[in-house]
Amino acid sequence: MKTYPKSELTLNAKNQVYHLGLSPEQISDKIILVGDQDRVNLVSSLFDSIEHQSQHREFVCQTGMYKGKKITALSTGIGTDNIDITINELDALVNIDLIKRTDLPKKTTLNLVRIGTCGLLQPEIPVHAYVLSKAAFGLDNVAHFYNINFLEEEISAAEKIKSKIGLPSNVNPYFVYANQELTNKLSSDKVYEGITVTSSGFYGPQGRQLRLATKTTLLNDKLQQIHESGMKVLNFEMESSTLFSLGRELGHQCTTICLGVANRPNLDFSKGYKNEMIELIRYVLDRI
Repeated sequence: MKTYPKSELTLNAKNQVYHLGLSPEQISDKIILVGDQDRVNLVSSLFDSIEHQSQHREFVCQTGMYKGKKITALSTGIGTDNIDITINELDALVNIDLIKRTDLPKKTTLNLVRIGTCGLLQPEIPVHAYVLSKAAFGLDNVAHFYNINFLEEEISAAEKIKSKIGLPSNVNPYFVYANQELTNKLSSDKVYEGITVTSSGFYGPQGRQLRLATKTTLLNDKLQQIHESGMKVLNFEMESSTLFSLGRELGHQCTTICLGVANRPNLDFSKGYKNEMIELIRYVLDRI
């Protein structure tokens, strides 16, 4: 029987997972992931009741009831590195006995929906539109540290996109699908569906250049022209590729839906989106 040493499965003094600061009974199997800590309160403001609230570092958690469904809202902070922590510790909460440090006999599947903000890459998509990620093109390297069983079509798509956009030679991107069943629940004529580019940073890796020159030339223009696996590249964000790849390999259902707050081709940026974000959250809560 496999056991997990204290140095590998790190727990706090309460035998909670170390970074999230959570115990198994404090979460639901339906989890809304948000980057911004303050967005957790937006999610829980729509709950009928709240049964758990906690915060450790940037990880704010609130679990409650919404129309008869138990749902957890959890902030992750920014970036795929934080998603690596979040996915592994959420999985440990439901699939490892934290006291015995052994795998639980019955595996639990979590439904993880990331609600975020994004930069739009297609000029016809208006600011405040909903963008549903059917797949992610990852410019990060987190998934490459794991034995991920990428599909042949995912490997092919990654190579095709990379060849068209001229990334630095030492950047090794990957392509991974979101969970189709969960994505279908969020699909409607209200959303744009396509490929999301997950970036490892906000400035250079997303084609922004301030005082420091980047190695990519016309990155956004090239991405805008991509049409792969029957989908266009629609947006930039910073978490989905790790969420989809690690989540799937661990047996969880994962997808992302974002509110577009910037249209990069049109050089447009939202003047404020709190009300639009609340409506997106409501849209998701009603469908998961």
